[in-house]
Amino acid sequence: MVQGKVEICGVNTSKLPLLNTTEKELLFAKIKEGDHAAREQYIEGNLRLVLSVIKRFSGSNENVDDLFQIGCIGLIKAIDNFDTTLNVKFSTYAVPMIIGEIKRFLRDSGSIRVSRSLKDTAYKAIYAKEMLTKKNLKEPTIEEISAEVGISKEDITYALDAIQCPMSLYEPIYTDGGDTLYVMDQISDKKNKEDRWVEHLSLSDAMKKLNAREHEIISLRFFSGKTQMEVAELIGISQAQVSRLEKNALKIMRSYLTA
Repeated sequence: MVQGKVEICGVNTSKLPLLNTTEKELLFAKIKEGDHAAREQYIEGNLRLVLSVIKRFSGSNENVDDLFQIGCIGLIKAIDNFDTTLNVKFSTYAVPMIIGEIKRFLRDSGSIRVSRSLKDTAYKAIYAKEMLTKKNLKEPTIEEISAEVGISKEDITYALDAIQCPMSLYEPIYTDGGDTLYVMDQISDKKNKEDRWVEHLSLSDAMKKLNAREHEIISLRFFSGKTQMEVAELIGISQAQVSRLEKNALKIMRSYLTA
């Protein structure tokens, strides 16, 4: 892929417009009313999202113009299906849609030869490894990862070997308004709510040591299974602030529980 390419599919990427929050809201309201011109303007104003995503696929042999076109399909699908009542930024919803569309194209065209089931197993193992490392403050063994995800250690080892570039949960996807969107922000922790990690804590006492904001963040993250980006949207602060407050809250709780 030509990273420095300025014109892609006839679009001068150096002159793409950047919409502010108010403009996005006004345009989307018009889109819902069937305004095709507003839809085209909204698409053009979000093409930077597509450019940001296709950079992540620089290792593929596909033409950058083709990836851009496929990414635009994902963008359009995101616009057509976005629900403003979800109270999340459009970019938070659109980025996974764009990534998914490109990955399907690469898989169907033969550029990605690893089966979906193998990739799913590998990413489950990577997520479990990140979670266990954070929980136990040490890297887990393959047996511990196997027990966590309920998949044999042989299958996990094979799946991890099958993918050439395992994706870290902390890999940045997109930067929107100064806040970086990471892979982990797209993952909602359904399994490890209060019935797993939280059940080992004396929550009622430990959480009393937190201030109101920290208490709210921990509740949303570990009780409701919200991502950091979703929490940021709900309480009106940046994802980076949520991350810092969450880490501090967990440190306070851990100190209390181990005292």
